[in-house]
Amino acid sequence: MDQAPLAAAQAFHPPGAVLKVSPLGSGNVNDTFLVQTSRGAFVLQRLNTAVFPAPEQVMRNLQTLEAHIERKGRPLGGSRWEHPRLLAPATGGNDLWHRCPEGEIWRCMSFIGNARSVDRIEDENQAYQLGLGLGRFHQLIGDLPAEELHDTLEGFHITPRYLDQYRQALVRTRAESSDDTDYCIAFIREREEFCSVLEQAKARGELQERPIHGDPKINNVMLDNVSGEAIALIDLDTVKPGLVHYDIGDCLRSCCNPAGEETTDLRGVRFDLVLAEAILRGYLEAAGSLLTASDRRFIPESARLISFELGLRFFTDHLNGDRYFKVSQPGQNLRRARVQFALTQSIEEQWDALQALLLRLSTKSKAALDAA
Repeated sequence: MDQAPLAAAQAFHPPGAVLKVSPLGSGNVNDTFLVQTSRGAFVLQRLNTAVFPAPEQVMRNLQTLEAHIERKGRPLGGSRWEHPRLLAPATGGNDLWHRCPEGEIWRCMSFIGNARSVDRIEDENQAYQLGLGLGRFHQLIGDLPAEELHDTLEGFHITPRYLDQYRQALVRTRAESSDDTDYCIAFIREREEFCSVLEQAKARGELQERPIHGDPKINNVMLDNVSGEAIALIDLDTVKPGLVHYDIGDCLRSCCNPAGEETTDLRGVRFDLVLAEAILRGYLEAAGSLLTASDRRFIPESARLISFELGLRFFTDHLNGDRYFKVSQPGQNLRRARVQFALTQSIEEQWDALQALLLRLSTKSKAALDAA
């Protein structure tokens, strides 16, 4: 049994305080554990330095974010809002992380109790809360100067770079060819020009970089156990400068496919416009005042692009031998890619309806802001 989590947990607490350490969650990158102590429950994480090669910068971003949110307080309209607080190692010092003798970086933070996350959307009201939660988070960090944050994942969500990495992987892969791989290759080829849609808009000055979460998928939003309200965003390693569209698109991608990204039944994969409307209604209610007309115009593109981008990344990782995303069985990243590409196609098939939906919600949101 791996004793590293127990040893790391003990580094953050007084002698004898740690009672139990057990795995927590289903993240694809970091290893996460629930630490039960005589002082309460905490979350312990081992940072994946293969994904985050500068973990100290990740931690300094978290400190900057925590200090900013503490100054801001609770977001407008939030009856309950919590932010994970970093715990200093028991050994003291200025760093809010622990480096074990083997060189691994660990951190410990507050546990958000009486709340849960979900891997698959349950109903329309939950979708509204997920959008509201992301909007409240953006509201809190919208005035944090982006230059105060390190870019800990250079190129993250820059889809043209993922396309380049895919092309390199395709040349050197040792993965066996199959109907699924052939399908993915053809699907990508037909959409290569679309990969630059957001980056080109940014280059033209139509979209501006701001602080973003970077990975606001469905299970990174915590919901109150009783009220069902969104009360926190977690897994903040990817907080960095970027386009809010990366966040909005990822939220839509992960929430609007009722089948979930791990499904093996591609026939059940679809982009649910009812759920999308609920998410966007919640988001615009909380953060609509932050968005320009150009920001709103590119939201449909963000849903299509981020779905395609994740499929591209899953497929590239499959070609590279599953180095980035955790897998529990062979071919899992290939199946994940097929799911995301099916979702992308569903968005494309409902393109006019999605644009009309966004226009209708934006008009209502603007009217509400003008009346306020």
